[in-house]
Amino acid sequence: MRRLLVLGAGTAGTMVVNKLRRRLDRPDWRITVVEPSDTHYYQPGYLFLPFGAYGPRQVVKPTAPLIADGVELVRGEVDRVATAENRVLLSDGRSLPYDYLVIATGVTPRPDQTPGMLDGGRWRRSIFDFYTYDGALALRDALDRFDGGRLVVHITDLPIKCPVAPLEFAFLADAYFRRRGMRDRVELVYATPLPGAFTKPIASARLGSMLDDRKITVEPDFLVERIDGTTLVSYDEREIPFDLLVTVPLNMGADYVARSGLGNELNLVPVDRHTLLAKGHDTIFALGDANDIPTSKAGSVAHFSVEVFTGNFLAHVAGRPMTGSFDGHANCFVESGDGRALLVDFNYDTEPLPGSYPVPALGPFRLLEDAAVNHWGKLAFRWMYWNVLLPGRPIPLPAHMSMAGKHIPKPEE
Repeated sequence: MRRLLVLGAGTAGTMVVNKLRRRLDRPDWRITVVEPSDTHYYQPGYLFLPFGAYGPRQVVKPTAPLIADGVELVRGEVDRVATAENRVLLSDGRSLPYDYLVIATGVTPRPDQTPGMLDGGRWRRSIFDFYTYDGALALRDALDRFDGGRLVVHITDLPIKCPVAPLEFAFLADAYFRRRGMRDRVELVYATPLPGAFTKPIASARLGSMLDDRKITVEPDFLVERIDGTTLVSYDEREIPFDLLVTVPLNMGADYVARSGLGNELNLVPVDRHTLLAKGHDTIFALGDANDIPTSKAGSVAHFSVEVFTGNFLAHVAGRPMTGSFDGHANCFVESGDGRALLVDFNYDTEPLPGSYPVPALGPFRLLEDAAVNHWGKLAFRWMYWNVLLPGRPIPLPAHMSMAGKHIPKPEE
């Protein structure tokens, strides 16, 4: 019997075991997933927790019922991968052998990597994150108490999970303070290491104009070196004081990846960006946020890449060439406040463009357009996530990006 071992039961790991359990013969394959937490979090929902739009029940479910029957769920922390022995060693001393390994343990925020971020007792008192469940809930209480001043939304460095989420937070904060009748008492600043609002020029121009319209000041090319008290200080010595800092700390992969000699400086696993096979290893794949592919660390990337990976894995274990090629496809709804949102759809080679998705002309979603239908699409995705995506059921969306329905805007657009 051959053994498939998956590390991590987040989005990518859960999809992998649920899809492959249906495709791999049970008498021939033992599938095991290792996960330390008994709770699965709907991470896109973290964005809504600080504003009271979602409650805890909408973003939290127990892990075990999400895993398909016939998959062994092992509770435990990974200490390291012994690649020479085809074994994973857990921190409690257990050893799990594998024939094939999938690393899907994602990334986590690391505020300890920025000098001053955790100093002086300011963490989750005047400095907050919303990329964790506890952080989002703490920020909800802080926003409720906030009576005015300078609120800075800040990105430490890229890559990060869901790179549009900080923009969404800035837009939602603007709407939140307007609803409370105190927007004139709040100065909103968006500090980013990018030269603009987004990584690609057409989307960056569109999103940047939306920040301008909302009187949100952009501090571009801001690479933080340290935090001194209540001031962000960049490597070029620019300073941004704050009353309330909403930061996205450095995102890093799991420490065991470094201990195993499998990662880069951010503990991300270098992989072939089309097959997701770990470089230098013929039996190890890295999926979701855990790898170093040059695209967004978004749930859609996990979804589309797992679709390609599944067929490739079946071919690989049968001794056939992997003919599927992941193209970096990502799409993300961008909440803009007041019940509206944009949608971006792109891949390794094509930047976000205007148009309609997924059906040309009909949509229903509008690309790079601020529209109510996009907002409803984002809200509807939560149901899709729990009931279709995680169980590994087919979704009638192509894994590869299509140019159908898109167009390159004219200069006046």
